[in-house]
Amino acid sequence: MEDPAPRSGSSSFVWLVGASQVVGLASVVLTGVWMGHYRGGFAWDGSAQEFNLHPLCMVLGLVFLQGDGFVAVFDFHRTAKIPDMYSLHSWCGMATIILFCIQWVMGLVFFLFPVASAWLRAAYLPVHVFCGLVLLVMAIGSSLLGITEKLLFSIMPTYSEFVSEGVLANTLGILLICFGVLLGFLITREEYRRPPNPEEEALSVHFKTLTEGGSPNSP
Repeated sequence: MEDPAPRSGSSSFVWLVGASQVVGLASVVLTGVWMGHYRGGFAWDGSAQEFNLHPLCMVLGLVFLQGDGFVAVFDFHRTAKIPDMYSLHSWCGMATIILFCIQWVMGLVFFLFPVASAWLRAAYLPVHVFCGLVLLVMAIGSSLLGITEKLLFSIMPTYSEFVSEGVLANTLGILLICFGVLLGFLITREEYRRPPNPEEEALSVHFKTLTEGGSPNSP
């Protein structure tokens, strides 16, 4: 069998992936600088420094990897006698965490363990892909809300004067948006998708059959 022809856009794909990783790492570094330099560093003792772990872990975790940010912020709130779950940021963040957990469990059930039938996996696959993109948008949106909330709580009187902390945090927000735009572009471009393996091709055939109104077992 002949090797498949080189896929178009492979060079730009490498550059776009590299750019997304650079922007993502820059976002993590800026968050660390903001919390470490301007907000007094990090700790795990119920102080404001423990809260500083929350934005760092959430940017590193939900936007770039996964982390312990929720534990830090709830522990800080409990020590500082601050109410939980009253802001739009906290609501969006909790919704993101819940959707992530659901997405993770459903991915295990449908694709890792042989629980669902082939036609059911084929029907769920587009939903799973869509929810992954929604999670990226929700994670970045929650981070942007958190950045604004933290700035208003911390430097409200001087925020409008373009102080260095505010400029750094705003730059972080722009980087997170750029990170999401780059990933969204890569995810939605057909030429940048990896070739499907045989099982995924079978799921694609099943899904096409279902959407055309036929039987999954029909030729």
